Amino acid sequence: MFNQLIDTPIGWLNVIANHTAVTAIHFDADPDLDTHTNPITQQAVQELTEYFSGQRINFDVPVAPKGTAFQHRVWHALQTIPHGEFCSYGDIAVKLDNPKAVRAVGAANGKNPIPVIIPCHRVIGASGKLTGYAGGLDKKTTLLKLEGIEGIKA
Repeated sequence: MFNQLIDTPIGWLNVIANHTAVTAIHFDADPDLDTHTNPITQQAVQELTEYFSGQRINFDVPVAPKGTAFQHRVWHALQTIPHGEFCSYGDIAVKLDNPKAVRAVGAANGKNPIPVIIPCHRVIGASGKLTGYAGGLDKKTTLLKLEGIEGIKA
């Protein structure tokens, strides 16, 4: 396992990877944590740096989140939400041809192990309000503002 830290507008992130892909990103990382980088963590940190500076809207680094088949379907759907846009949990459920799976989509969204790169921050409640985010609503708000989305209330 490899890891690399990055200081971002949403705090320190710890990018975790194996030999072939990013497997996790942890919020609120300890900046004194020992790191063991590899080309995958280096690519991810470079792309995240570009994203946070407004120079990147899509990520190319390979990802390999661990989860159930349903979670993978949700996480894949999240990756189709364009930069600067958002949708509801219900929209994702409909996209998965399972409109009654709104709560399951929300649960899978909340277990996304690779936030930012797999953009779970782009999903909001059906009422148009911000709802939970593993890193906290302040981080979700910052990410949405970074992508040009403002005015969504918690």
